[in-house]
Amino acid sequence: MKARAIGAGIVVVVLGLMLLDASWRSADEPRAATNGREAFDAEAFGRENFAPKVVPELERRAVELTELVPALEQDADAAGERFGVRHGSSPYTFAVRGTGTAKAPDGNVVEVDVEGVPSDVTVSLQIGPAINGSALRDATGLWGFNDFLNQVDYAAAGTALNNEVKATVLQDLDRESLEGKAVTFMGAFTFLAPTAITITPAQLEVSG
Repeated sequence: MKARAIGAGIVVVVLGLMLLDASWRSADEPRAATNGREAFDAEAFGRENFAPKVVPELERRAVELTELVPALEQDADAAGERFGVRHGSSPYTFAVRGTGTAKAPDGNVVEVDVEGVPSDVTVSLQIGPAINGSALRDATGLWGFNDFLNQVDYAAAGTALNNEVKATVLQDLDRESLEGKAVTFMGAFTFLAPTAITITPAQLEVSG
């Protein structure tokens, strides 16, 4: 009984210390990470960087697809060094622009026939609702892994930029009327295969 009483007393003391150390925080108040740094706000990162930084940098770097595709076919590494951005041993990412004719949307993408691009190369635009990859983050060259606290924040930054595309570039896109329309685009893609180019658009205009 004496041991139980002592154990109960210890529990009471510990709980009391915990209560003394506890503090109330508003749900809107920034929360610190475990290492004392403020937790990463992915939504704010996307909002504060997409239009002011990402779009202008991609515009500066953008290469016409009709120039890039032949260069990739001739020597992918040389084209990557000349036109692309690479982080460590990751694949090259490229900022590109072009104009073509849209086919019927298929899931989250729409294929685009770009005159001057070989017929065996499939060019697609991501149009949502799901936008995958981190090409917008990587192709700018503005950030690398070491600019973020950890892999989770690094990935969240890429997702946040994709979310800005959905909220701005693609918000008013009429998917059902795309087929046969002329589309002018500027965006980025990660080079994974020479015959498949899937672009995340940072700018998109539809006409016709």
